[in-house]
Amino acid sequence: MTSLIAALRAHEEAGRFLAWPGDFDPDRDDHVEEVHLDSGARLEAFAGDGAGGTFFFCGEGGEERPVLYADSEGGAALVAVGLPELLRLLLVVPWWRDCPTFTVEESRRSAAEYLEDIPDLEARRDRAAAALGLPLASEADVLARLREVALTVGKDYVLVFTPENTPYAPLFGDDA
Repeated sequence: MTSLIAALRAHEEAGRFLAWPGDFDPDRDDHVEEVHLDSGARLEAFAGDGAGGTFFFCGEGGEERPVLYADSEGGAALVAVGLPELLRLLLVVPWWRDCPTFTVEESRRSAAEYLEDIPDLEARRDRAAAALGLPLASEADVLARLREVALTVGKDYVLVFTPENTPYAPLFGDDA
């Protein structure tokens, strides 16, 4: 089975789409701070974004592991269970950070801004998904899954700033 990270690097157009508007760079896997999971489970940085955020695999295994995102401002959330789910999120709702209430209306407002700059965004997204062999879900389904992962599954994935032993703030929910 081919690694999705390897497939992403092999397909230039898919890589460009995930770089922007997806804001996902698999060549930037350094986090600016020393962190760990409260549970003691393994934490492996594997990609970053342009604003200093980092994507981490949690636990043991391969690309099927849960994915935690930490921003550069001290916020974190579990955003996917497995790399395929993360890439679907980035393909369908690359502006996911602008959707704190996980609604399609919120997403569509952000999408309109992106579409002004990238009128062929949906065609580029579809080609990237096809190149990676990823079926796309609806915007509503992707946002519902993000909500479920971040607010339910993610409760067991607390990122801690190691030097002070303080947890990162949740990116989503009542405390966000």
